Amino acid sequence: MEVPESVEIAWGLRERPGKGPKRTLTLEHIVEAALRVGSAEGLPAVSMSKIAAELDVSTMALYRYVASKGDLLMLITDAVLGPPPPLPEPGDDWRDGVYRWADAMRAALQSHPWSLRIPITGPGLMPNHVAWMEAGLRCLRGTGLAPDTKMAALLLVNGFVRTEVALLADLRDAFDASKVTEEEMLSGYGRSLARLIDAQRFPEIHELLEARAFDMPGSGPDDEFAFGMERILDGLAVLVTGKPPA
Repeated sequence: MEVPESVEIAWGLRERPGKGPKRTLTLEHIVEAALRVGSAEGLPAVSMSKIAAELDVSTMALYRYVASKGDLLMLITDAVLGPPPPLPEPGDDWRDGVYRWADAMRAALQSHPWSLRIPITGPGLMPNHVAWMEAGLRCLRGTGLAPDTKMAALLLVNGFVRTEVALLADLRDAFDASKVTEEEMLSGYGRSLARLIDAQRFPEIHELLEARAFDMPGSGPDDEFAFGMERILDGLAVLVTGKPPA
């Protein structure tokens, strides 16, 4: 697998350009500009020309620092993640460690949820991605799980976190577009279901409607995240201890 030029630059394995149309331009400035554009206008607006305009340089000037837009997108995802939480100390509870790891990743992704629409083209090679993988594995160090099982566990947690953040961002976009609150949308959804379903065909949904479940304030995103993470950790605990949780 060939290592992209920008990855080598990020790891300090290749010198960065020292000369160019604008000496104050750096790779960090380019990534910061890309984050500003993405936060303001979404991923479709993140183009080399748009970023160049943001920095008041020519588009060609960017290519002295970033070989392609694909490389830039890798740099963006690494910048969004930032460094992982502090590594656990020997003897720390593995459940607490994995939960903190997931919660810190959630917070990082929530700062730029649009970045989740960047296609995943392969395993992460950037410095922060690798640091997060190391931190996650450290959390599982004392579990006795096999190395491949540890990686599978991290992928499971990572997928849950990404889905939670993306779903919440999509729902917020839907609320903003419809100009209704979450409670109003759910209540309207319940009324629509009540008009459409047959109690004999959909008895479980009918029970929810009878209980007016869609009219009640639901749990918040933090509660839903905690519920999902605890269930995942319960499942991993079965592998660690060899028995289901009490």
